[in-house]
Amino acid sequence: MPFNDLFAGAAISGTGMSAERLRMEVIANNIANANTTRSANGGPYRRQDVVFEEVLGAAAGPFGGPDLRGVVAVERVEDPTELPRVYQPGHPDADAEGFVRMPNVQLPIEMVNLLTATRAYEANLRAAQTFRQMNEQALVLLRS
Repeated sequence: MPFNDLFAGAAISGTGMSAERLRMEVIANNIANANTTRSANGGPYRRQDVVFEEVLGAAAGPFGGPDLRGVVAVERVEDPTELPRVYQPGHPDADAEGFVRMPNVQLPIEMVNLLTATRAYEANLRAAQTFRQMNEQALVLLRS
């Protein structure tokens, strides 16, 4: 077994933590812009999400399947759902009928997404900690 393979478990957990951290940043950005009616693109802010992709090695894994190397966030995508119209005639961005196009951010959904991203991050962190403890115990056994 090559030396680099000894730390493959920690590296995989690291990729998961990195991807989930980016996901939490995007969710925080969605929450921060929940009432933004003017964006750089013109019009209201559109909710964003992160797309993950598995990372596979070139060789076959130890059980004949693909050699797993973790996950990576490949892109941010905008949510194509319709932008809600809210009646606010005094708003500067209101149309002639008094309606304002609002962002398609729903705070309860963002909070659930934030909780799941946090739990996934914590699971990856726990896996990395367990991997480290196992390596420490193996070194203690080798010294004996």
